[in-house]
Amino acid sequence: MYSFYLAIVRHKDHFLFVLTLLLSFILLLNNDDPKMGNIRGKAAEVISFVSSPVALAKSLMYLEGENQLLREKTLSLSLQVESMLNLQKENDELLSMLDFKRQTKLLIRPARVVNKGIQPNLLSIVIDGGKNDGISKNQAVLTPKGIIGKTIESGDKASIVQLITDTNFRLSVRILPSGATGIMRILRGSTAQIREVQKNVLINIGDKVVTSGFSDIYPPGLPVGTVEGVYEDRSSFQKVVNVTLPNDMSAFQYVFVIIEKINEVD
Repeated sequence: MYSFYLAIVRHKDHFLFVLTLLLSFILLLNNDDPKMGNIRGKAAEVISFVSSPVALAKSLMYLEGENQLLREKTLSLSLQVESMLNLQKENDELLSMLDFKRQTKLLIRPARVVNKGIQPNLLSIVIDGGKNDGISKNQAVLTPKGIIGKTIESGDKASIVQLITDTNFRLSVRILPSGATGIMRILRGSTAQIREVQKNVLINIGDKVVTSGFSDIYPPGLPVGTVEGVYEDRSSFQKVVNVTLPNDMSAFQYVFVIIEKINEVD
């Protein structure tokens, strides 16, 4: 307190000047004279000019914070919508599988896709079903839309499934309603090709392709795909038939494994 008093005494001239200036401003601003009104207006303009950049900076800072909050809310809502869409898709897939299980006469086990295959030279997936679930090597794997492959290795709780889109995969199929048979292999993407089809058989675009039943793995009549093109093989007495596969190999999450075959599928 004593040092504060000494500072005032030491700078009394400056202190008195500031105090007098403040009192003068107070008296001038409280004066009702019209001329003082003009001065007060000019003073307000000066204060407004000086304060505008500060107010603008504060406004920009507020807007930036508000925009950041809005961006966070938008991202949160987008993630919620995406999650709901994924849940809807998964629910639709499960309902389709449940309906398929009710209609089929096959003894099947459901399984979930848990990973991609571990072999670099083989297109495959890993499912969470194994020997403990009755799943073993060389069993047909499908979805309600159609065949997707076969089991090639089986552990106690997991199995590896070779996909129908693997270049080494072969499948004996039948084209309906003609009844023509052939060997199908993948061509590109979701398109497969059937060879060894007799030329004299009538095949149309849109015909259904199913398993022939000649294989020890696949029961007859399981859906495989739809004919999308028929071509003459000039070098032989056979036709080449292109087939569209119904399953998106990067999208399904659940599959069925056929545990026991029968002679008929609804």
